[in-house]
Amino acid sequence: MAKVRILNMMFYGFHGVYEYEREQGQKFYLDIEIETKDDRMAETDDVKDGVDPAAIYDIVKDVTENKRFQMLGALSAHIGDKLLAKYPHFHSVTARIRKPSVPISGPIDYVEVETTRVQD
Repeated sequence: MAKVRILNMMFYGFHGVYEYEREQGQKFYLDIEIETKDDRMAETDDVKDGVDPAAIYDIVKDVTENKRFQMLGALSAHIGDKLLAKYPHFHSVTARIRKPSVPISGPIDYVEVETTRVQD
C-alpha cells in the first residue's frame, strides 16, 4: 500500500456552531492523507491506480467551499466519505481540518479536528 499526503490546503468556508460563522465565513486549512489498498500504482505507473492530487484537491475544495457544517468533524468525515465513494482502491482517508478563528476567549493558534474513514 502507499500513503499520499496533501498538506495545508486553504479554503474559505462557512462552517461553525454559531450563525455568524456560517454567514461570514473564514479560512480553513486542511490536510488529507490517503492510504491505498495495494501497490498497484508502483507496478503500472498509472494515475488511475494511485492518487491524483489535483482531483483530490478539487473534491476537497468543492465540499469545503460549497457545503455548510456546524461541526468540523462532520465536514471532515464528509470529505473522507466522498473520496472513498469515488475511489474504490483507497483503503482509508484521514482528513485534518484547522480553524484559526474560533470563539474561544483565550490565546490559541487554532482548533483542529481529524477523522479517519476506512473502507473494506
